[in-house]
Amino acid sequence: MKRLLFSVGVAMACVSVCSAPAKASGESAKAPPDGGTTSALPRCEVIPQADHQVAFQVEGIERTRWHFGPSYPRPFFYPFVGPSGATLTRMGHPGAPNHDHHRSIWFAHNSVQGVDFWSDNTAARIRQKHWYDYRDGDDETMMAVCLGWYDDKGKELMEQDVVAALIPLAGGEQMLELQLTFRPPGGSAKVPAKPVELGKTNFGLLAVRVAKGLSTHFGGGRITNSEGQEGEKAIFGKPAKWMDYSGQVAVGQGKDRRSVVEGITYFDHPSNPRYPTLWHVREDGWMGASFCMKEGYAIEPDKPLVLRYLLHAHGGRYDHARAQRVQKAFADRPGFELLKAPRQHRQYEVRRKQ
Repeated sequence: MKRLLFSVGVAMACVSVCSAPAKASGESAKAPPDGGTTSALPRCEVIPQADHQVAFQVEGIERTRWHFGPSYPRPFFYPFVGPSGATLTRMGHPGAPNHDHHRSIWFAHNSVQGVDFWSDNTAARIRQKHWYDYRDGDDETMMAVCLGWYDDKGKELMEQDVVAALIPLAGGEQMLELQLTFRPPGGSAKVPAKPVELGKTNFGLLAVRVAKGLSTHFGGGRITNSEGQEGEKAIFGKPAKWMDYSGQVAVGQGKDRRSVVEGITYFDHPSNPRYPTLWHVREDGWMGASFCMKEGYAIEPDKPLVLRYLLHAHGGRYDHARAQRVQKAFADRPGFELLKAPRQHRQYEVRRKQ
C-alpha cells in the first residue's frame, strides 16, 4: 500500500513512552520526539519475534506483546502487564469454553457487511497484511501495522490501520494508546471502493478480557464507569467516558506469593464519533466500547472511521479524580500520523501529529 501520509483519520498507533513523567501518575506525560533515538541502547524497544509476534520492552523488560499469527482468527495483545509485573488480562473465559475468542485485548465486530468477525465459529479472518514502522526511542517505542478483514471466501471487506502507544509511567504503570483507522479496501478509477457497513451489534470494535482476579464474578473485582455507576446492571448499555475494572492479582512465588490490587481503565476519546460511547460490560470479566450498540455505521471511501482508545494499567483501586486527569491528558494529546520516511533505509515513519 502506497500512501505518503496517514493522518489521524487513516492511522492507528501503538506507542510506548518510557520516560517517567513529571507527575507520579503519569497523566501529563509529554508527547515523544519525532526522530526516535540515536542511542545504541534505547530505553524503549519494539522487537519482532519468531512466530508472528512483536514484543514491546521497557529497559529490557517486556510489557506487552502483539500476536498476529495464522493459528489465530484475529490478532491480539497479550500479556498486558500491571505495576506488579502480573498480567491484568487473560486468554479466554474462566468458565466458558465457548468464549475462547476472548483473547486479552483484541479487535473484532459481529457484523461487517453482514459477516461475523466476533466468534470463532466462522471462517472469517483478520490478518496482518504488513507493518509500516517499528520505532525505538529513549522516550517511546512505536508500531504501525495494516490489517485486512476477510470473509470465508478470502474477499477483503475492510482494511484497518493500527498505531499503538505503550506509555510507561512511574511505579511500573503503563498505558496502551490505540489509534484505529477503518476504511473500505482497494478501489480504482474503474471500480471505485464501496462503503463498508458495520451492522447494529453490541460486539465491537475493541474488547478487553480482564484477568480472573479483576472479574466481579470470579475474583470479587469491581467495575466502575466515569459517572460513578458500579456493577454490570447499572453500567451495561449506558454512555460513559471511561470504564474501570479493578481487583486482586497474584504476584510472587512460594512463601512470597501474595495478592495486590491493580486494574485497567479503558478510555474513550472525545474525537471519536458517538462519544461518549455506550458500553458492553459483563460481571464475568470483560468490557468493550460498544460503537454500534444502538445503530450501524457506514464507512465511506472518502471518510475513514478513526477511533482512539487508551488502556491504563494502574496500581491500587479505581481513583475517580485520577481517571479525570488521565482522561484530560488523553483528550489533549495529539494523535498519530504516518509519513513517507525522509531518512535512509526507512519506508515509513510514525509519529505524533505536530
